Amino acid sequence: MNIRLVATDLDDTLLRNDRTLSKRVIRAIYQAREQGVHVTFATGRMPASTRPYVEQLGIDVPIITYNGAMIQEALSGEVLYRKVIPVEIAREVVDWLLSQGSHLHVYRQDQVFVHKMNSWSREYSRAIRVPVEEMDLLRLLEQEEEGAEKILMFGENKALEAWGERIREKFSGQVHITRSKPHFLEIIHPEVNKGVALTALAKRLEIGQDEVMAIGDNLNDLEMIRYAGLGVAIGNARQEVKDVANAVTTSNEDDGVAQAIEQYVLKGRAE
Repeated sequence: MNIRLVATDLDDTLLRNDRTLSKRVIRAIYQAREQGVHVTFATGRMPASTRPYVEQLGIDVPIITYNGAMIQEALSGEVLYRKVIPVEIAREVVDWLLSQGSHLHVYRQDQVFVHKMNSWSREYSRAIRVPVEEMDLLRLLEQEEEGAEKILMFGENKALEAWGERIREKFSGQVHITRSKPHFLEIIHPEVNKGVALTALAKRLEIGQDEVMAIGDNLNDLEMIRYAGLGVAIGNARQEVKDVANAVTTSNEDDGVAQAIEQYVLKGRAE
């Protein structure tokens, strides 16, 4: 197998638990790029919280953010693709969730807004190092003409599972629900996922499906792992991800992405 494009999730996959990159991961990515392999990110994060890692690794191909709702040129920041939740639907979803007492963020372009700050939002802002702006979300969406890249709900895992079912039932066909962390539930456009975005990126780079390796850990990675010629689950991935992957590597704390690159990209070229 000749891998020419590697797409990796960030949190709990490429990044260690302290949200840093290990030396082994950095070395493996540089070695792959030296051999002509494209390496990119496919993350649920917004561009602003992704860019520090882009700069650290010198990523020079488009990156996938917002679970596929946006593809940006890594160097210039030029938006190549953007698909938002239409503003009428976003307003309806946010209005309903707020009426149910939910705590949520709304993402528009490269900004994130919250109705009222609490411990969830403060910890989120600290973790991703991006300011969360407090604003009346319904008023925000009344002023918005296009829509929102993502709506993110916070809560306990089991509660969010129940919320996901309620949202799917109430807004059937109008939004797509996915998960990236136990305390997050992410609402995006029904046609958006990492697999669709990765398909578009591979075509842009003139790379075949069988030449793509995708690595991830959670439900928002399922579509890209199914799409890739080689889908890899990180060792700490959810079982649903391991079940659809072609291979399972070690955990994010044990340099799983580096091991996958060394085994399936670098070793293959050496041979």
